[in-house]
Amino acid sequence: MLIDATAVPADRGGVGRYVDSLVAALDTDGAAISVVCQPRDTELYAGLAPHAEIVPAAESTATRTARLTWEQTTLPRLVGRLGVDVVHSPHYTMPLASRAASVVTLHDATFFTDPVLHSSVKARFFRAWTSTALRRADVCVVPSDATADELARVTPASGARVEVVHHGVDEERFHVPSPEECRAARDAIGLGATPYVAFLGALEPRKNVPALVRGFAHAVEDMAQPPALVLAGQPGWDRQVESALDSVPHRLRVIRAGYLPFDTLAGFLGGSELVAYPSLGEGFGLPVLEAMASGACVLTTRRLALPEVGGDAVAYCGVGAGDVAAALRDLLDDPARRSRLASAAQRRAKDFSWCSTAERHREAYDRAVHAARLPH
Repeated sequence: MLIDATAVPADRGGVGRYVDSLVAALDTDGAAISVVCQPRDTELYAGLAPHAEIVPAAESTATRTARLTWEQTTLPRLVGRLGVDVVHSPHYTMPLASRAASVVTLHDATFFTDPVLHSSVKARFFRAWTSTALRRADVCVVPSDATADELARVTPASGARVEVVHHGVDEERFHVPSPEECRAARDAIGLGATPYVAFLGALEPRKNVPALVRGFAHAVEDMAQPPALVLAGQPGWDRQVESALDSVPHRLRVIRAGYLPFDTLAGFLGGSELVAYPSLGEGFGLPVLEAMASGACVLTTRRLALPEVGGDAVAYCGVGAGDVAAALRDLLDDPARRSRLASAAQRRAKDFSWCSTAERHREAYDRAVHAARLPH
């Protein structure tokens, strides 16, 4: 089988962590895989999957337009040269002319259900490719029952078989951190000894960061020694974040930490008072699972797939600033409850493994090969 990792950006967000972890788990599981990737990632994938064939794509795949052109023209020829029976396209798009069976991962349905949470160009692009994949792929993989249900509700009947396969969590990277790891994360952020509420994710409208900032300010404004709020993750295009930050009283501390290296994330998440993730909707919610595995108390919402991940091991709130403020204050005032939730979250996170995810993907690949052989 061939996994097309060329859509993975250099700064790994959720999709990048999914592809990297899946490749490593498939290789460990003994699957015969080839990985085509950006030239910059050749050494990375060679290390993650030492038994796999790693094929660097041309430099011309650096932009989205160039990558899509390569996917439709050069990738089918590469599939023929390698003689693979399955192509896994892990980020919505797929080669339309390939003779191999096709598996496409569709990460969420919010491009249909909440298009205002995305740029108009991005929403149109991913709606079109989601519909195409559902018509043309042999199997579509989705990360949650919520995503499968939403796609069935908002898209026309499809010819593809839809398989629900939960993501896993890397327990070596996301674990209850040592005091040294917590100090290293604090040093990277410049926090000193100040306790803090953590957020991890891109600053885009779907993550609901303005409500978190305003809710945080309201929750801690009367505290004698308030914690800080640390926003970690890639810059996004949510224009409301700046106005929310401008409204925070000067005595309160909100830190925009930007993209944090992977080796600091366990210390960042597990070293917090709690992790707040008041998202407006997730196809899965990998940052929530990673925070749970890091032994953090997590506050999130009941939107889409998040309850599938958190279960009874996290706290929930509404999506408005007032809802976030009330939930944050309740948790900050109750360290015993935070401790109970953190312990429950760590236990629940053990139900999600990349090994299991890889096994389910191998089953999806087998079903795709079978489906491709059936007469149409």
